[in-house]
Amino acid sequence: MARKRPASQFLLCIKNDDYPASLDVRKVYQVIPDAAAAARHFVRIIDESGEDYLFPADYFVPINLPLAAANAFVHAS
Repeated sequence: MARKRPASQFLLCIKNDDYPASLDVRKVYQVIPDAAAAARHFVRIIDESGEDYLFPADYFVPINLPLAAANAFVHAS
């Protein structure tokens, strides 16, 4: 039986103009779905501390990770 991909979404940071201490360009972040934030053009991501924060959506692009990499992110949090 094939293993399913985790439902989590991942984003690649492409800029950090107003948040250089909080975001690393070229780093992958896990997303927490947040409809209210999305309506205001923000995304909720999990940082290294395991906490979630809102950042402008245009600072990121969505990416598809291989299953092993996605599982590593999900199990690390």
